[in-house]
Amino acid sequence: MAFLSESEATGLLKKVLSFSKADECEANLSGGREGNLRFARNAVSTSGESDTLTLQVQSSYGKRTGITTLNEFDDASLEKVVRRSEELAKLAPENPEYVEFLGPQAYPKPAAFIESTARVDPAYRAAAGLASIDPCKKQGFVAAGFQSDYAGFAAIANTRGLLGYQQETGIDFSVTVRSGDGTSSGYSVADFNDSTKLDTGALTHVALQKAATSRDARAIEPGKYTVILEPAASVDLISHMITSMDARLADEGRSFLSKAGGGSRVGEKLMDSQVNIYSDPYNPEIPGEAWADDGRPRKRVDWIKGGVVSNLSYSRYWARKKGLADEGTPGLGRNRNHSVGVFEGQPGFIMDGGTASLEELIKGVKRGVLVTRMWYIRPVDPQTLLFTGLTRDGTFYVEDGVVKYPIKNFRFNESPVIMLNNVEALGRPQRANGSLVPPMVLRDFTFSSLSDAV
Repeated sequence: MAFLSESEATGLLKKVLSFSKADECEANLSGGREGNLRFARNAVSTSGESDTLTLQVQSSYGKRTGITTLNEFDDASLEKVVRRSEELAKLAPENPEYVEFLGPQAYPKPAAFIESTARVDPAYRAAAGLASIDPCKKQGFVAAGFQSDYAGFAAIANTRGLLGYQQETGIDFSVTVRSGDGTSSGYSVADFNDSTKLDTGALTHVALQKAATSRDARAIEPGKYTVILEPAASVDLISHMITSMDARLADEGRSFLSKAGGGSRVGEKLMDSQVNIYSDPYNPEIPGEAWADDGRPRKRVDWIKGGVVSNLSYSRYWARKKGLADEGTPGLGRNRNHSVGVFEGQPGFIMDGGTASLEELIKGVKRGVLVTRMWYIRPVDPQTLLFTGLTRDGTFYVEDGVVKYPIKNFRFNESPVIMLNNVEALGRPQRANGSLVPPMVLRDFTFSSLSDAV
């Protein structure tokens, strides 16, 4: 029962709503299959598969709301969960920021479901793991990795007539390869909606090369360097920036986009003109979700365009407070033409790049540092969006367009805003952690100290 068709899911939700006695009621249903395989020290350690189906019911009386969840689906249980949400709503304090549920919406149809991924089974996972473990064992290296896959659906309905259904699949894989003595390391990661695009052997070959060439790393002085960042090295920093582009934070003076004296810095050029970042649920490489957590339809939103801050994310409450039209209520407020961004729950972003490969970018660097991965990224100052973290799993010194030798890892202190204002060149975008990100060459990247991380 874990994977329901559109007719099955919407039929169940309509039955749930038929039990409601509240002013308004909304129900969300999600389910599907998830599988995984984990290995370490060149041997599988765990493998499993689970089916889940979950119902969430939200009932409201005025500005009082109660939420309950359930995984039983007989009629008596469905009515009971609705009654319980109503009981909780009557006990809850009023929420001064409550906004009524949306009415009917036109949702996009992202091409996020791939049948081949839905058919992934234990035999597929075992073969994927073997393709990674086997070459490492044969070459005297040690591999640890994780592969997970899912095929699921989500459905939403409320008493105002909202109704939606979507399906999605996904598969991801990561592997860390170390030398037998643990002194060198390499890493590789990939994720897709389509399992036929995943080649764990090829990904492991990349990690093996990094591990083999990162032996006997030399220490160089910390400081500001030109860096070549692989997508896996930059994606998390940029993601932190995009998800911080919230209108309320900016308007209340709690953001790097807050303007002195009040308001936001929308319309200001804060980054290099080459920087274009947006979200788009229709993108075939990273198809997105059809709706946000609050039911608003997804659409393409430009966050940074030509280095200029173009949009911020608004909750429906904050959009109304600022006199803007929130999604699903055209014509509301005094500014009907403003594009209200929605990022809540957005699975990824897209950053435009060029056509050059990583190798071609490296050839254009006189002196610099190649960073293949960053980890343990933590905020330092939200007002400047300063982060700190460590390089890991293969860091190399580049001279005259050639990777010369491995270097010891660094701790960095950098803001993605400043980082993206120092762009020298961008390569061909690649999918990383659910986003499309180009490899990039940046000047004046700040390494603050050396690290003993491998």
